[in-house]
Amino acid sequence: MTRPHGTALRVAVFVGEHDTYRHRPLSSEIVRRAHRAGPAGASVFRGIGGSGASSPIHASRLLPLSGDLPVAVVIADVEERVRAFLPQPDEPVTGGPVILDDCEVARLAGRDGKQRDEGGEA
Repeated sequence: MTRPHGTALRVAVFVGEHDTYRHRPLSSEIVRRAHRAGPAGASVFRGIGGSGASSPIHASRLLPLSGDLPVAVVIADVEERVRAFLPQPDEPVTGGPVILDDCEVARLAGRDGKQRDEGGEA
């Protein structure tokens, strides 16, 4: 598998913590689909607050309003792999905005912190 280095495409998908798809968290479904498309990795970040066009302000410090905090799923890889996993117009997966931006991969390290080459070897 070719590992990203240099220029890459980053996608951030913003959803609510309680958004679901087929009785599973929507963020988990996005990670599953991204993994199936083969990107370098996906991370899910839970926000401490936010608001949407059709929702009230949510904040973790205000207990009555903290029921559905924002979640961001972030993936960066070569453009072809990122675009291969993006939702198709006919798919029922809905949520907040999907943001694409160019980025540069400065370092790619494994769990052990060692720098990896394109073949995945340390």
